[in-house]
Amino acid sequence: MVEKLYEQFYQELVNWCRNMTGNQHTAEELVQEAFLRAMLHEDLLSSMQMQQCRSWLYRTTKNLYVDQVRHNSKEAIVDEFPQQQIISDDMESVEWEELLAALPDMEGVIFAMRYLEGYNSSQIGKILSLPPGTVRFKLSSARQHLKEALGGKKYVQ
Repeated sequence: MVEKLYEQFYQELVNWCRNMTGNQHTAEELVQEAFLRAMLHEDLLSSMQMQQCRSWLYRTTKNLYVDQVRHNSKEAIVDEFPQQQIISDDMESVEWEELLAALPDMEGVIFAMRYLEGYNSSQIGKILSLPPGTVRFKLSSARQHLKEALGGKKYVQ
């Protein structure tokens, strides 16, 4: 059943999704995810008419895109590091490389990738084979460890 839907609607969905997202790669990923979901719901789809299946695929693809947009906007807010920095004379003597190297469990690497190299948590997760939620947790933990290492002083506001 899903194979037939794939043959009939894949390219149509990719074209529609590319217009919605503005990106061919994102469109293909979303449509592939929709078909994976279709495989999980094959019993439901087999009881539907072809037009109902087509509607289900469109709705599923659209919902996946909306979820992705929501997640990315939330991630940008949560992961944003304060831009305004007030550095005291004490801070100039602190070696950031040493601080980051002293962080436990790859927190320094993740912190550097996020705030120095500009990767988001999804990209870091793919690179390090970690779920994005784990990356965000480690970033939060790294910020806390850095705060403690700096004696709780507010060097960054």
